[in-house]
Amino acid sequence: EPRKLERQVRRLLADQRSYNPASNFAGQWLQLRNLESFIPNIRLYPDFDDNLRQAFREETERFVDSVLRDGRSVLALLEADYTFLNERLARHYGIQNVYGVHFRRVTYPDETRGGLLGHASILTITSYANRTSPVVRGTWLLENILGTPPSPPPPNVPSLSSARADGAPRSVRERLEQHRANAGCASCHNTIDPLGFALEAYDAIGRWRTTNGGGTPFDTGIPIDASGTLVDGTEVHGLAGLRNVMLSRSDQFVETVTEKLLTYALGRTLEHYDMPVVRQISRQSAPDDLTWSSLISGIVKSTPFLMRRSES
Repeated sequence: EPRKLERQVRRLLADQRSYNPASNFAGQWLQLRNLESFIPNIRLYPDFDDNLRQAFREETERFVDSVLRDGRSVLALLEADYTFLNERLARHYGIQNVYGVHFRRVTYPDETRGGLLGHASILTITSYANRTSPVVRGTWLLENILGTPPSPPPPNVPSLSSARADGAPRSVRERLEQHRANAGCASCHNTIDPLGFALEAYDAIGRWRTTNGGGTPFDTGIPIDASGTLVDGTEVHGLAGLRNVMLSRSDQFVETVTEKLLTYALGRTLEHYDMPVVRQISRQSAPDDLTWSSLISGIVKSTPFLMRRSES
């Protein structure tokens, strides 16, 4: 009975043991499990170790769980002005007056971070071992935040030249301009690159930087340009601008979260016939009123969940 199902959902979510499903879902949806295989270039990032790696993941899992438990809108995942830090991670972010190994809720002192998109976990898994990648970050945003993954790249795409004609090194932005100059590549890169550029103020392990090397021994001193122009002409500047773009497409974001959550609940890939249910659940109320518990209740009362088949 729908009323009883909803009551049981709320009872279960109030139990502390529901932290594990929340953290497991965050790991699957946000691809946090990829942190385990990330090994940064030790010459560039000598301070990175397993303690910091685990702190990255715990921050994001605690943050997602807090939005669920506090009954906040799903949009808080993008716009919240707080996170969960211990001393090591706070030092990594340049945030003062956080001491000890235990995680606690911390309000950001400025707007250089905010919501999931400023988490080092996500900024790290969308980077290479020795540098950031606007393409990887932009693709991740399209797939996991907006639910519009780009087409896979065509086969045998040639490597981009890393040097100019005079032998000077090219910036990542200059190298990607070569792709956008190619009609076959531009169709995707014009959508991907501006989103990724907005996160260029964070290095490959999620630290804030103002120059391309962020103070590493290989820093060329070239200032970071965290701006881009979307296909529709919208200008995006840094994390704040990117967050505004995502919030302006809040319907897409909520539908994407619903789709990922239903996939997790069913334990299978969704099919075309599941999508009407996804849309129905995500549109049951305005995005700023849509809480985790209402999403989960909608899923628990849906036909795919109630009629799912077990292996037995």
